[in-house]
Amino acid sequence: MGHIHRTMPNNGDWAVEAHGLVKTFGDHRAVDGLNLNVRAGTIYGVLGPNGAGKTTTIRMLATLLRPDAGSARIFGYDVVKQPQIVRQLIGVTGQYASVDESLSATENLIIFSRLLGLGRAEARRKAAELLEEFGLTEAAKRPLKHFSGGMRRRLDLAASLIAQPPLIFLDEPTTGLDPRTRNQMWDTIRRLVKMGTTVLLTTQYLQEADELADRIAVIDHGRVVAEGTPDELKASVGHSSLQLKLQNPQDIESARRTIEQVLKVRSSVSLETGNITAPMADADRVTDLLVALRKEGIRLAELSVQKPTLDEVFLTITGHGVKKTSKKSDESNDVREVRRA
Repeated sequence: MGHIHRTMPNNGDWAVEAHGLVKTFGDHRAVDGLNLNVRAGTIYGVLGPNGAGKTTTIRMLATLLRPDAGSARIFGYDVVKQPQIVRQLIGVTGQYASVDESLSATENLIIFSRLLGLGRAEARRKAAELLEEFGLTEAAKRPLKHFSGGMRRRLDLAASLIAQPPLIFLDEPTTGLDPRTRNQMWDTIRRLVKMGTTVLLTTQYLQEADELADRIAVIDHGRVVAEGTPDELKASVGHSSLQLKLQNPQDIESARRTIEQVLKVRSSVSLETGNITAPMADADRVTDLLVALRKEGIRLAELSVQKPTLDEVFLTITGHGVKKTSKKSDESNDVREVRRA
């Protein structure tokens, strides 16, 4: 293992305990009384749209930002009072990037390893092992300035793992990656957890949270608005959703009025596809809806029913629409990105 000094967790059950966290920037309350409990040895997903407060929360937990109010502990250590100890227990992606753009990936990792106290031979072995793990062996001798965004992301995660920290913060680790690289990252994250690491993952990708997380906190406007396992969150919606496409897009507003009157639910419209989505709490009422739409002279192009997914959880809990970023048949490509409606 070399000579890395390991601070051991003093609280085995909880990797993260945050209570009432607040962070204000000027007039903007980025984090507004946020509570979070992450059990050690799990993958915990923090899910929310852009501007929800995900990154600010991570930065406070990682001792990079001081909370204005509230408290947070990492394995029992206070992030404000014991930041040096906390830093020895965590890895943060986005923090490392590189020592020198003109140096190769191998040289950068060796420097990180040496800074952490590993001997020369051990540092070289560790660098080679991590580059292999992240599929970067072929590019290992290339200067970082020639790396693509995806390669840089993988190297960044590799650097954060040198010290084998018991808790790793992954802030949107796969945004912008191609599906193959994303799946590789997912496999690596799962392997880390099997080896005993705890992962706190922020993401906008609903599929990513569904694939990886043991539990998920949905945050919006700086607060946790729902928390549970993916299945619990889906069950909390409790119903399938109805999706309608109209022959004449000009009918959208009158169709929405009819839907909301008959089904007694809120509906939303995808800006990209023009589809209207509405929670379907009572399947019997769909017949009434179709009759009502016919009476209004609103003609349908398509109608489908979708079982509950994290998309519907988002729609119901936050009121934000969901935008599909890809329509390919490969499920790994069907990544749904949360946007403000």
